Amino acid sequence: MDSSDMQRKKVAVIGGGLVGSLNACFLAKRNFQVDVYEAREDIRVAKSVRGRSINLALSYRGRQALKAIGLENQIVSQGIPMRARMIHSLSGKKSAIPYGTKSQYILSISRENLNKDLLNAVEKYPNVKMHFGHRLLKCSPEEGMITVLGSDKVPKDVTCDLIVGCDGAYSTVRRHLMKKPRFDYSQKYIPHGYMELTIPPKNGGFAMEPNYLHIWPRNTFMMIALPNTNKSFTCTLFMPFEEFEKLQTSRDVLDFFYKYFPDSVPLIGEQALAQDFFLLPAQAMISIKCSSFHFKSHCVLMGDAAHAIVPFFGQGMNAGFEDCLVFDELMDKFNNDLSMCLPEFSRFRMPDDHAISDLSMYNYIEMRAHVNSPWFIFQKNIERFLHAIMPSTFIPLYTMVTFSRIRYHEAVLRWHWQQKVIKKGAFFFGTLIAISSTYLLIRCMSPRPLDYLRRPWNWVTNFHNTTCFPANSMELLEQILNVISR
Repeated sequence: MDSSDMQRKKVAVIGGGLVGSLNACFLAKRNFQVDVYEAREDIRVAKSVRGRSINLALSYRGRQALKAIGLENQIVSQGIPMRARMIHSLSGKKSAIPYGTKSQYILSISRENLNKDLLNAVEKYPNVKMHFGHRLLKCSPEEGMITVLGSDKVPKDVTCDLIVGCDGAYSTVRRHLMKKPRFDYSQKYIPHGYMELTIPPKNGGFAMEPNYLHIWPRNTFMMIALPNTNKSFTCTLFMPFEEFEKLQTSRDVLDFFYKYFPDSVPLIGEQALAQDFFLLPAQAMISIKCSSFHFKSHCVLMGDAAHAIVPFFGQGMNAGFEDCLVFDELMDKFNNDLSMCLPEFSRFRMPDDHAISDLSMYNYIEMRAHVNSPWFIFQKNIERFLHAIMPSTFIPLYTMVTFSRIRYHEAVLRWHWQQKVIKKGAFFFGTLIAISSTYLLIRCMSPRPLDYLRRPWNWVTNFHNTTCFPANSMELLEQILNVISR
């Protein structure tokens, strides 16, 4: 496909959020004519909408996508490194669980600022046009046509060669594809909701340690806090809706927080907590899977439109950014041939996006409950030790997902294998220790251990004869030493 042919290709990107604006940059670099349609007004001039997440966790996959369009350094410089989880116990004790090695961290970044930076980057391309306040009414991929409604309230038909649906979990593009034969779709609302609160700065600085993702795990629910560049923390309370519904008054809220998150109350402030809790109701969280992600060579879904996931692995944005990067890599491989690129994108990407959806569900249980378990902490230490001595053979799940581009579904398979190795290893060493201990005990208790192995019915008699417990403790100690020395 020559340059003039590429210039004639028109692409309509539906959605000007994080994934949509990033995708527009990738497509513009390929010299397509790109039109981005966003239902909201331009966030660079509109007031911030309360209720949207203030900050997000940017990991390696997202950084690689930003690097491909030359924005990594700019975005990273605005983020706050988080190198570990900081666990807040009910008593107020804090303990850190590192994410990986000392050089590995995730970044807490402003969602709003990131979106603004991406929109600014998009507008630098002369072959991109932004259309804010334009809502998609109809999508007809077979005809290469969309119908949008702008501020003039007059429906407008637009023809294009490719429709890219980046319009979020409640995607209008996906809704039209659901009418097509053999398009599979499923959604699940989890029984937990979330609510955002704020820990303000203290004396001009952070009220807590800034380079951590703070977690208050309480088994069936939890609260987390991420640092912001303005020295505040965004707190998010995740809890079953039925628990939210029990908190009807300010007194209920304060009693609840003093019971389960006592160290957070002075940080948030009683008055602010009692007021902010009732500003907005708890929000729902949805998980969406669909198959496939494309329709012929005319339409493709990316980001939440293709695979909305719950936020507990911090991979929603990162998975969406990697969608854009994978699509760009496939466009290189197939020389911009959409008829080959789109089917391959669905085939390649679906197993990974479904896998991270499942992992995100699992990680909620880990964050709210498992981090309280001594066995979990011990297992994490074992994983770090094995990774240190066998870095290419044994890689912790979190490292594979967050600090590499190992495919999500391959990370899951590898994780299951590693779990089996750890469990079998623990069983083997446990058995070995038990056998060794038994052997040493028999050897210490018997003058002729092998003879007693042949005559086990005499063990009790031997134990009685060699360990008659005297009243005097010194005599007992001497007798024990005599038995051991035999």
